[in-house]
Amino acid sequence: MAFVSQGQRAPNGNYIFSSRPRPVENRPKYREPPPEQTHITYGNIMYDRRVVRGNTYAQHILPIMAQSDPDEVQRQQEIRRRNIARKRGREQSRTRTPEALQGRKHIDVQTERYLEELSDVIVAKDIECQTDSFLDRPASPLFIPAKSGKDVETQIEEGELFDFNTEVQPVLEVLVGKILEQSLWEVMEEEELACLRTQQRVFEELRNNELAEVMRLQEQERRHREEKERRMAQQKEVLRKEKEVAEKIAARAYTQQYLSGLLPAVFTSLRSQGYFYDPVQNDIETNFIPWLMAEVNNSLERRYAARNLLDTIIHDVAQKRLEMFTETQ
Repeated sequence: MAFVSQGQRAPNGNYIFSSRPRPVENRPKYREPPPEQTHITYGNIMYDRRVVRGNTYAQHILPIMAQSDPDEVQRQQEIRRRNIARKRGREQSRTRTPEALQGRKHIDVQTERYLEELSDVIVAKDIECQTDSFLDRPASPLFIPAKSGKDVETQIEEGELFDFNTEVQPVLEVLVGKILEQSLWEVMEEEELACLRTQQRVFEELRNNELAEVMRLQEQERRHREEKERRMAQQKEVLRKEKEVAEKIAARAYTQQYLSGLLPAVFTSLRSQGYFYDPVQNDIETNFIPWLMAEVNNSLERRYAARNLLDTIIHDVAQKRLEMFTETQ
């Protein structure tokens, strides 16, 4: 039977679904049990083509006849390159739309005869349908076999099967004997526990005394060991100091012996090289004597110039007198 459903949107934005009423179809009350597999086919997987036998990591090498020829492979690659170049040439030679002018842009338009509204929003509708649930088949009741045979009954009077006063005596004897035996066992256990506690206390006292003696001996041993280590350290320190003193004495004697001949040689070498000098002598040699020589040279130069000047004057006077004497004659 066909029915009509309708979905619409409510003013608040929610979807509302409504459908026309329809009669309930006739169907079984319980679900059918799954059919049991009656025919089972068995097979040997060793003869199945889908099963790979052997080492799956081994490389599958093609036979010599199945391998491709290198010339054939090169020819196929050349054909593939030609096809790619031809396709690229067709794409480049295809007429394209010119670029848009400044301030404009290209957009996609529909060229079909009937226009269709394009939108990024996907229209979605929610539709619901309520179905009746299947009821599980109730469990089968337990099988109870039918009663067979005849029922027979009898009457037993009081005192025919059990006399309490007679039957209770052995039970009481066993109970009393068991209680007395248990009591004796408990008393013996308490006495044994008391004896064990006494022995344990004596053992703990003895152990504590032994532990105290052991601790005293350990402390005495520790003091002896520390005293021994301290004495050994003192002796090592004394030996070290004696060794240092001996090394210093030997070094000093060697140094004195080495410097006894080194100092005069060093002083002689330094004196010969001019590092040791007399300040007065050095001052006279570096300052006074150069000045004295300069002054003597200046005095001699002036005396020589005066003599030259006097000789020139005497020569001029003698020359004039000679000329005057010549003119008078």
